[in-house]
Amino acid sequence: PLLPMKILAPAKLNLALNISGRSADGYHLLDSLFVFCGLADELTFDVAEDLTLSISGPHAGAIAGDPDNLVLRAAQLLQSTAGIRHGARISLVKHIPVAAGLGGGSADAAAALSALNRFWKCHLPGKKLHALAARLGADVPACLASRPVLATGIGDILTALPPLPDCGVLLINPRVATPTPAVFKAFAKANPVIRTRSLVSLERPFDDLDALVGALVLRGNDLLQAAIAVTPEISDMMAELSSVPNVVYASLSGSGASGFALLRTKAEATEAARRIAQLHPDWWSWSGRWRQ
Repeated sequence: PLLPMKILAPAKLNLALNISGRSADGYHLLDSLFVFCGLADELTFDVAEDLTLSISGPHAGAIAGDPDNLVLRAAQLLQSTAGIRHGARISLVKHIPVAAGLGGGSADAAAALSALNRFWKCHLPGKKLHALAARLGADVPACLASRPVLATGIGDILTALPPLPDCGVLLINPRVATPTPAVFKAFAKANPVIRTRSLVSLERPFDDLDALVGALVLRGNDLLQAAIAVTPEISDMMAELSSVPNVVYASLSGSGASGFALLRTKAEATEAARRIAQLHPDWWSWSGRWRQ
């Protein structure tokens, strides 16, 4: 008998996020540097006739009972594409905050596609899985890659990047959900015309953290002000992040509300998370490293 298959779905972090234009059908075109963290949801797949999903973990409540869950949508899309008639019993443990700019739902969907392709012995090639991922959401293709990539287009064009300098990573969230569509709507209202501009290249090796930070400072996150308009608490969170001892760079991940700080060591990030927990016991925080 097949044993249950377990897989991790790592959280994504947008180190830089720029809006480069709009497609003919109105979608915003992105130019974003994705990395993936040690923070991850856990998915388990077991044999079953029907397709079912159970959700547990510290952030399960935010998505419990959602019939449109991305994991189920990914599984159903793979079923229909590969002609699979049986199901699977899927268990999801949510460690990644929901609607937080950390791509939890997208990471879960990507993990489901990857795992079920093996679990059901679909044997779909990588390009086909990538195309399915793109149908599920803008962040899902990058989450399927789950390594440092530059995403352009509507998130569907990926360029693999050299390993990034190691560092400590601090993530914090004021526990306020920030829906991505609302942020893009606020961005569009504030920026009815998107002007073409030259962006510093991120498609190169960075010798050290200072070199990477120098590029990130020039890129930033174009959605920051729109995210603050939707979720004013982000302004206080960013001020708190910028004042973290030993921080070398701080910004917003994706459309928020999670912010991140880069520090030189994991120990510094751990100490910063401890300090944030003391100052803001109602906030969520995580410290660690990114995955290469």
